[in-house]
Amino acid sequence: MPQKHIDTPYPLIDADPHASRVVRYFRLSDYAVWAGATAAFPSALYLWEMADPAKLKLRTSLRLGGFLGFVGGFMLAYQRSSARFWGWSENKREEEADLAELTQRAKEGKPLYGESPQPLWVQGTAHRNSAFSQLKFSTFPMFNLVNHPHHGTDPAKYGVGSDSTEPK
Repeated sequence: MPQKHIDTPYPLIDADPHASRVVRYFRLSDYAVWAGATAAFPSALYLWEMADPAKLKLRTSLRLGGFLGFVGGFMLAYQRSSARFWGWSENKREEEADLAELTQRAKEGKPLYGESPQPLWVQGTAHRNSAFSQLKFSTFPMFNLVNHPHHGTDPAKYGVGSDSTEPK
């Protein structure tokens, strides 16, 4: 199945980045969004309680609110970082880090996107299921946890022949 080409205002770094790469490339602003969402959810519950008091204790609600804010903030930060990989927002810093990281892997003779013990058909299925899944977090949170060769970029820019990372 051919990779769909989408015109973006910034260069495409990776169409389906591995979850560890997305988290490693978090910016300080992503951590700030994560922290803000973590604090905003229980704060909203507390302010709501102040506006309309209930006879129930608020401790459990605040803990649950903090947990939901933490998870929601992480997914929002993950989505922001993924948008930079896709070229949907400014990504100069990520582009330079990606070029340095994958060029080093190519020089060492390692596969660009890591090795996977799964067969090729499983890697392909994992790619098809996780591509752009960050846009569907509200329905079903799914992360790319499988190393595969389907990333929508030319490996030649890292110093590797374009056919060396594709399955034969």
